[in-house]
Amino acid sequence: MNLMSIRSRHRNERGGISGSLIAIISLVILLLGAGSAAIWAYVNYTEQKTNVDTKIQAAVTDAKKAEDDAEEAKFAEREKEPNRQFASPDDYGRLTFDYPKTWSVYVAKDGSTSDGFQAYLNPVTVPPVTPAQQYSLRVTIEQQDYDQVVKSYQLLVQKGDLKSSATSSNGNTGTRLDGSFTKNLRGAAVLYKIRDKTVIVQTDADTFKPDFEKIIKTINFNQ
Repeated sequence: MNLMSIRSRHRNERGGISGSLIAIISLVILLLGAGSAAIWAYVNYTEQKTNVDTKIQAAVTDAKKAEDDAEEAKFAEREKEPNRQFASPDDYGRLTFDYPKTWSVYVAKDGSTSDGFQAYLNPVTVPPVTPAQQYSLRVTIEQQDYDQVVKSYQLLVQKGDLKSSATSSNGNTGTRLDGSFTKNLRGAAVLYKIRDKTVIVQTDADTFKPDFEKIIKTINFNQ
């Protein structure tokens, strides 16, 4: 074998080794790339699954809370039954209406003087009487003409603080006011003429509106 043949064989062997090495390196790179892609896909899947599981758990928790709140509200409504009947003195037209049995009544003015009649109703206990205090219901029977009392709210109606509309209960017609009576008192009131007097049944906050709507449907009095 001559020198040329030997050199040629060495070159072929090196070429074969280099080609195999390149192939192996390429395969390793592909495997590493595939491994990295698999790891990335697994991590991404885990994160997404965690997010989905978290959202599902949050939705389940919210649904359970909503169900519990609904049941609690139903229980609270059931506890109000059966209703009690409120009645003012006969000299003041014997105003009557039904109210929840879970409420308390405080009569601040019993009608024995010229100051008229005034009572406050509130769930469980009635807070001390102050100008800014909100009550579920306040009942006032004033020894004033109905038209004069209605007129006393006219400025608030003109300013847009109150909205005036007609109302009726058990054949008795009157005036309804909705909106802000003062800075702290926002609710609704109904006014009726009782003989030479005027009755005002008022709720001091929109929170109490559902009970107020039920109560005013039962209002009755002697003319």
